[in-house]
Amino acid sequence: MAALIRGVIRLLPVEKNVFLSTRSDIIVESKRFVRGLRRKPVRVLFPDNEAGKVVKQQHHHPQAAEKKEAGTSPTAAGEQPDRSDAVNMRSETAKQPHANITKDSIDGLRYERALPGDKRLSRLVSVARSRKFREQQGKILLEGRRLICDALEAGARPQMVFFSMADRLRELPLDKLRGATVVKVKFEDIKIWSDVVAPQGVIAIFARPDPARLSFSQRGLSLPLSLICDNVRDPGNLGTMLRCAAAAGCHDVLLTKGCVDVWEPKVLRAGMGAHFRLPVYPNLDWDEIRNHLPKSVTAHVADIRDADDKDGTNKLSKPGDYGWVSTSPRRKTIEYEEYDSDSDSDSDSDSEDEGLSLPRVETKLYHENWAQSPTALVIGGETRGLSTEAVQLAEKTDGSRLFIPIVSGVDSLNSAMAASILLFEGRKQLSMLLQTAGKKRQSKAERKFS
Repeated sequence: MAALIRGVIRLLPVEKNVFLSTRSDIIVESKRFVRGLRRKPVRVLFPDNEAGKVVKQQHHHPQAAEKKEAGTSPTAAGEQPDRSDAVNMRSETAKQPHANITKDSIDGLRYERALPGDKRLSRLVSVARSRKFREQQGKILLEGRRLICDALEAGARPQMVFFSMADRLRELPLDKLRGATVVKVKFEDIKIWSDVVAPQGVIAIFARPDPARLSFSQRGLSLPLSLICDNVRDPGNLGTMLRCAAAAGCHDVLLTKGCVDVWEPKVLRAGMGAHFRLPVYPNLDWDEIRNHLPKSVTAHVADIRDADDKDGTNKLSKPGDYGWVSTSPRRKTIEYEEYDSDSDSDSDSDSEDEGLSLPRVETKLYHENWAQSPTALVIGGETRGLSTEAVQLAEKTDGSRLFIPIVSGVDSLNSAMAASILLFEGRKQLSMLLQTAGKKRQSKAERKFS
């Protein structure tokens, strides 16, 4: 290859005009030659039969001086040109990415700079997306300023924070990040591992929160109203239900074991911080759910019926016929595989429920008086509807089947939409009941002192 290049160089025309230029104490005999394709350092490769005359009066390189005295040229001997000290230092640092971690500070908070080869972000993000890892290792992933701020306000414990710009980090309460490892990474790295289209440039790994140890700002504004999610497997629906429960002032949210993981990224985004505004208890069986409810609670189950069945003449005999499934019982066999990534499959046949006779539960319209005491509302998933245990709980607590009549021909309401309607109706009824009780107590106190 070198012989071929030399042959091409000899064929190139060489200008005969020779002139001397003086610049920075360097005298160079200028000719047109082929420039080496190397940016740092810049060198000019001369033909073998011609040697450029470069005269430098000061700062001679020791090795170059020895080779010059020996009568040999570095380039003529086929040696590569020497690199500068900065290039050598940079190459040595790249070989050891964690050897010299540079630490800086922002408003007193020290952080590290991720050097090339640092795989902490990719490793943590990839494993934190697994439900098995979240449950075994006790870690969750939060992305975005709002979610991280809500978690820090509630008392969640951060373990590692990745950010791309100092302004993004200053948007967080820095005093609550003292015990965490803070790492500055490139925005391109965050964009690669982010689940959102437009990432905000900040990702945090938290210890899995315990609802009993978190402090909720709106705890004093809650009503004696609990939401029970039964086999809700759509992450978007579950997150929307949590958001509605927080907005309606629910006391807590209880999730059965068939629900999707409450800490899945899609549920977190749909919840918009609701996880840190009211207690959420996941993976509960029905005995544990009963222990979380007050003794005087009344549990109601959500039902749906078309406008042609106002009297309830259509017989409901299977658990799947209760809940937000369809106006047609046959539609219960539809499966939504894409929502079942983290839970058991829905391949069970309808034969399991054929022989079950459900308890008798009174039917009420959603706007009738049903929230007159501590109340629990059970919402079933769109895939399987309510379970038998949910209807049994309603029977034992003298609850009702609540339904929102819809126009004939419409398949059904979305489970999250139905939960929103019922929760705010329950809030209205409980608020009016508390206001009436408060007025009665006030009137009794006034009669005492009159």
